[in-house]
Amino acid sequence: MEKNKKVAFYTLGCKLNFSETSTIARGFEGEGFERVDFSEKADIYVINTCSVTENADKRFKTIVKQAQKVNPDAFVAAIGCYAQLKPHELADVDGVDLVLGATEKFKLTSYLNDLLSRPERSRGAGEVHSCEIEEADFYVGSYSIGDRTRAFLKVQDGCDYKCTYCTIPLARGISRSDTLENVLKNAFEISQQGIKEIVLTGVNIGDYGKGEFGNKKHEHTFLDLVKALDEVEGIERLRISSIEPNLLKNETIEFVSKSRTFVPHFHIPLQSGSNDILKLMRRRYMRELYTERVAKIREVMPDACIGVDVIVGFPGETDERFLETYHFLNELDISYLHVFTYSERDNTPAAEMEGVVPKKVRNKRSKMLRGLSAKKRRAFYESQLGTTHTVLFEGENKEGYIHGFTENYVKVKAPWNPELVNTLQEITLTKIDEDGLVRFENVVSEVANTTLQDI
Repeated sequence: MEKNKKVAFYTLGCKLNFSETSTIARGFEGEGFERVDFSEKADIYVINTCSVTENADKRFKTIVKQAQKVNPDAFVAAIGCYAQLKPHELADVDGVDLVLGATEKFKLTSYLNDLLSRPERSRGAGEVHSCEIEEADFYVGSYSIGDRTRAFLKVQDGCDYKCTYCTIPLARGISRSDTLENVLKNAFEISQQGIKEIVLTGVNIGDYGKGEFGNKKHEHTFLDLVKALDEVEGIERLRISSIEPNLLKNETIEFVSKSRTFVPHFHIPLQSGSNDILKLMRRRYMRELYTERVAKIREVMPDACIGVDVIVGFPGETDERFLETYHFLNELDISYLHVFTYSERDNTPAAEMEGVVPKKVRNKRSKMLRGLSAKKRRAFYESQLGTTHTVLFEGENKEGYIHGFTENYVKVKAPWNPELVNTLQEITLTKIDEDGLVRFENVVSEVANTTLQDI
């Protein structure tokens, strides 16, 4: 491959995808490529796809067109979950040259070397290299740096759960984990880059340990991982991304409450507040267990932020069952919701189920829960006014303001000051602005060596 070529990346979907894109991008840079923004002219455009929702599927074509508009002669490669599930569908999209599945994506530069070294490149359907998902049984570690103030550290991949609505096991294979030694090595490398916060990510991170040695043997558990990471020198903050309620053990909650680096923020998928729907979804818990987890967190970390994933419009979700979910969440002491409108996915049992909810009804229910989320977030922010926290400031100037998050995930804003970027500052939360973000006072900036009052 010629040196000094330019490559651009676009990532759809989850934190795990961001961590893998970043690792693949570093591989390109190691081969002499210059990484540019996706809006700029590049020789190669790489799109890391997602297939959790119908919307993510549709966006792919739009993004390919974007790339072609900037450089019609560019080489376009598709990787990620959608590329594994429907490789030929992606290969048929006009402008796509290469589609790589779950295991092949980490060898992207090799495939490109091969394709670009051929004397003539035809612009027909893209070339596909996609394994049977049963072959995705080895682990490739990854982490993101340089893209954001926080780093996403992948610790686990794949899933052995068989939720009836989900294609992730088909897209990413069986549950498997990084070795504890390698996770700690990656965490240390990240800390040496001056990054203040690491977010642990994976498909089912509470299942960490399984597949650490290429089999189902559990040498380490998620709690072992958390305890070991808490001792890594140079890490200021560690955050746990989404974790299943049945895998978030009380011992882990207790440890986080006393930890040096782990922050009081949990994101726990619920999906439905109706036990009947949870059974249809083949979730591995009932709502009573969820209530217990929330109560335990509140007992040991009263100021913790608790986020919830919920799906509306699943087959069989009658008005009564939806209201069960609504009232359950309304009464639960949580901080915000991520609301997903159910969309049928090919090759899932849910797509064949009776009791299909009309799309208009799905959208109405989604709107109701988004409204509830706004109310919950506001109440959580109000409960934090007058308290003192540490905020990590981010690097983007958004209309003259700098934003940041407290350890318990309250989003704050202040007039733009580049000297605050990627610094941790102690603040007192004072009021909620018109846009719902929180203002603060008494920030002592070590960088500027000044006290910023009432910003």
